[in-house]
Amino acid sequence: MRQVSLLTKGIAPHNTPTLVMTGDDLQKASAALIMVHGRGATAEGILDLSQYFLFEGVSYIAPQADGGTWYPYSFLVPIEQNEPGLTSALQKLTDVVDFVVESGIPENRVMLLGFSQGASLSLEWSARNARELAAVFALSGGVIGPPGTKREYSGTLNGTTVFLGCSDVDFHIPKERVVESANVLKNMGAEVTLRLYPNLPHTVNDDEIYFINSFIKNLVGK
Repeated sequence: MRQVSLLTKGIAPHNTPTLVMTGDDLQKASAALIMVHGRGATAEGILDLSQYFLFEGVSYIAPQADGGTWYPYSFLVPIEQNEPGLTSALQKLTDVVDFVVESGIPENRVMLLGFSQGASLSLEWSARNARELAAVFALSGGVIGPPGTKREYSGTLNGTTVFLGCSDVDFHIPKERVVESANVLKNMGAEVTLRLYPNLPHTVNDDEIYFINSFIKNLVGK
């Protein structure tokens, strides 16, 4: 793993300029996977998942949350309670995507993967920004806000592959929110795959790895 500096437009707390990377350099890669860690975790930790789908021509990039947490409370509380962390974190993802695209990777060959809090952040960012990435892989997460939040997102995802995987008894992620998230992104034009796994813990499972691995393999043609 190696570190690179990012020119950030963001606000505190997540405006530190360091990214952690593995795989091909961006200037040599034909695709990129941005990986977003969960609460209390690290950029290096989420990048460890890349060992399951290391392909030539792919760069793997992970930002680090300040203090290991993108926003302080559950993704189900009123949004204002998670500020300014949430706004800062969303801007951080925008900065990372822009950095990757400006490095020469076409937007339709950029993928976004998040686990737990990172999955919720990735889904909310995708809904708010509606950029036509290659794929969004959300492992154990959902769009952000309390029950009854109006989902007034604009723009279209125009065929972006979106994968949502979660245990049907996850203590942190109600399955109803996973289903709601799938419907939100489907209504925005994404090609959505939703898989609820019976009685699994809050973790990444083999089926999720297989789906992601297969998608990347198909994207880069290896």
